[in-house]
Amino acid sequence: MKNSIILFENRQVRRVYNNSEQKWYFSVQDVLTILTDSSNIKQYIKKMRRRDPELNANWGTICTPVEMIAADGKKRKIQAANTENLLRIIQSVAAPKAEPFKRWLAKVGYERLEEIENPELAAERMRTIYKEKGYSQDWIEKRMRGIAVRDELTEEWQQRGIKQQKEFAILTAEISKATFGMTPAQYKQYKELSGQKENLRDHMTDLELIFTMLGEASTTEIARMKDAQGFIENKNAAQEGGSVAGSARLDLEKKSGAPVSTRTNYKEISQTKSKSISNQPSSQNKEIEET
Repeated sequence: MKNSIILFENRQVRRVYNNSEQKWYFSVQDVLTILTDSSNIKQYIKKMRRRDPELNANWGTICTPVEMIAADGKKRKIQAANTENLLRIIQSVAAPKAEPFKRWLAKVGYERLEEIENPELAAERMRTIYKEKGYSQDWIEKRMRGIAVRDELTEEWQQRGIKQQKEFAILTAEISKATFGMTPAQYKQYKELSGQKENLRDHMTDLELIFTMLGEASTTEIARMKDAQGFIENKNAAQEGGSVAGSARLDLEKKSGAPVSTRTNYKEISQTKSKSISNQPSSQNKEIEET
């Protein structure tokens, strides 16, 4: 399962990709909230089910509890449906937004098939997202490289017995503490970011991204060289890998006289661009992967 957020008319739709089924599962609440603008989506769903006995009878088959990020930032079981079943639900929605959403779903599915055939397309689409938001080309390339380094590390962890999301979070925090002297949560507070909507790495400067990559790449190499197995050994490798980047950061700060970690963030870029994206046709909506 791979979690991500996709935008429709600049509003977030949570989804999870099921690798075994090769299908996307979308949050039913997110979709219906967008289509209906209901202030109480749970009540709307109850009324919709009462209006459509066939839908109600098959609701348990159409909707599947899937773990996603909830509004409070924690992972919870959310009612989700794949594209086919989501279209069935949309049939019961009497709203003018339903037809554009159907076309949007078809486009999302087509793009996913393209990305399976050619993974480079996913990277190019992500570059387009950041470019449209206003990031520089140099920053975008560092961000893309950072995503690749992070993916390599998480794959290495999985092969070495790290399976639980909590363990991934702890190991990531260890690298960050050793690199910057702050956990990701503390770093977000330092940059005045809040909640799950603002990805810390999307608000890092070029140097911050570089040292993040160094810490994670060093951790991957150390885990391989020491053949770290299980949580404890990989935690030690994370601390050592982060300390490599931390020592390099301190050395640079000593010689340059300036801190690497800054309060600089890119909230203004994101907010300004979000307003312009919301005025574009639905074909311009793009995908944002959570990392």
